[in-house]
Amino acid sequence: MTAAPRPDPATLPAPAAIQQLHHYAYKARDAEETRHFYEDILGLPLYHIIQSDYVPSTGEYCPYTHFFFRLQDGSFIAFFDLGDDIKPLPSPNTPLWVNHISFRVNTVQDLENTKTRLQAHGIEVLGVTDHHIFKSIYFFDPNGIRLELTAQLADAAQMHKDSTVAHQRLSDWTARKEQWRKERAAGNAAHALKPPTNDRPEFAPGKA
Repeated sequence: MTAAPRPDPATLPAPAAIQQLHHYAYKARDAEETRHFYEDILGLPLYHIIQSDYVPSTGEYCPYTHFFFRLQDGSFIAFFDLGDDIKPLPSPNTPLWVNHISFRVNTVQDLENTKTRLQAHGIEVLGVTDHHIFKSIYFFDPNGIRLELTAQLADAAQMHKDSTVAHQRLSDWTARKEQWRKERAAGNAAHALKPPTNDRPEFAPGKA
């Protein structure tokens, strides 16, 4: 895979100051089913609705109801009900745990309380899972979308310390991937690429 040439940054406008997530949008099987889950169970208020017969960005005919739930910071998670009663399909080449959206809560007790609420509604929950810098629970919404609630454990100083090595760690991964690609092209890469370090050795086979 050959990367496209990169433009000279000096010839481009400065990047916009991106303030926060505005919204993330998914397809919904049914608007009311989705509203019940996000508003009645998770507590996110239904805040805005857009309805139209045509898609403004593409101009194609596709009647929809686009509805938004507001988070505490003013951002949204949004959905499109296309009126077909069909759930969005998972990506065929991606494990179900990969694509997900995570919402931050204030405390680990909030995770426990939400887990109790979800399970009372018959929703399967994984966790509380310890990721060292945060703890999480995982579950699926009615549309098959994997959600995560996260309680941050690491403080700003620890996160800043981690940020100072992030570029080097990614560069190490990229170098290993380039070598793996060469080995694969030569027919010598029998397995998927592994990272140079394992930050979670407690989950290796044979570990408690």
